[in-house]
Amino acid sequence: MALLYSNENFPLKVVQLLRDMGHDVLSSNEAGNSNQRVPDEDVLVFAIQSDRVLLTLNRRDFIALHQRISNHSGIIVCTQSADLQEQAEQIHLAIQAASSLAGKLIRVNRKPK
Repeated sequence: MALLYSNENFPLKVVQLLRDMGHDVLSSNEAGNSNQRVPDEDVLVFAIQSDRVLLTLNRRDFIALHQRISNHSGIIVCTQSADLQEQAEQIHLAIQAASSLAGKLIRVNRKPK
C-alpha cells in the first residue's frame, strides 16, 4: 500500500477510508502543518522529505508545481466529491493501477451523475 500525505483541505473521512484500505496516510493536522498558511511548494517539499504521495483538492496549484518540480513521490489531485466512499475507492484503484507513483501526477475526478 502507499505512504500518503493529505493536504489540509483534504476530507478527513477519505483519509480514514484510505487507512481502512491499508494505506498509511499522514494528515497535515497530524504533522502539525495545518492552519499555518503553509505555501503549496512547502507542502510538496514536506511530502518529498517524508517520501509520501501528496493528496490534495488544490488541483490547479499542484498541477503547476508538478510541472516545475518533478522529483516528488507522486501527487494525486482530486475533484471535490460528495461521495467520499467513492472518492476513496477511486484513489485506491488509481494507486493500485500505477506501477510506481514517483514523479507522477494522478488525477482522480468524481464520476459524472
